Amino acid sequence: MFGPNSESVTTTRDVIAVLVPQGDKVHVPADTECYITQALGGSYTIYIQGRLLRVDGADADALGKEPVTGPELPNNASDEDVEKLVWEQLRTVYDPEIPVDIAELGLVYDCKINKIDEDNRSVDITMTLTAPGCGMGDILVADVKAKVEKIPTVTQSNVELVFDPPWTQDMMSEAARLQLGMI
Repeated sequence: MFGPNSESVTTTRDVIAVLVPQGDKVHVPADTECYITQALGGSYTIYIQGRLLRVDGADADALGKEPVTGPELPNNASDEDVEKLVWEQLRTVYDPEIPVDIAELGLVYDCKINKIDEDNRSVDITMTLTAPGCGMGDILVADVKAKVEKIPTVTQSNVELVFDPPWTQDMMSEAARLQLGMI
């Protein structure tokens, strides 16, 4: 039923997870048996009683895993260094149902770094979803915002979700298509 990388675990404490694809928050009590079906980008997709749920990396300890830490930035980093790290962070955001990050899927349309002052920057990101009605949209936007704001010197971010132009499979990278068996 599960892939070769699935892992059976029992929750070590109560945790709030997000129902996939609806996006509703669900309480998962301690000592619940589940399967980790996807562990990418620091978040976990788990299977419990016929339902898929997403557990944030900050709550990884509830699954017996190490919580995710933030990225590091060298001293005197340039805007280019920050932009590179932003894209690295975007490559850690995954749709819980698709094992490809949002950058490779072509969901990120634009990313701009703005210097607020010597020590602070803001990041503006424009992105879309594979389907406009996806219930995980707010969750993915919040994940992008949280991961970008973990970057040292990034003190604020704005993530705009748009549907024009509409996403198509042509926007995926060749690596994403290969990973999904489309090549």
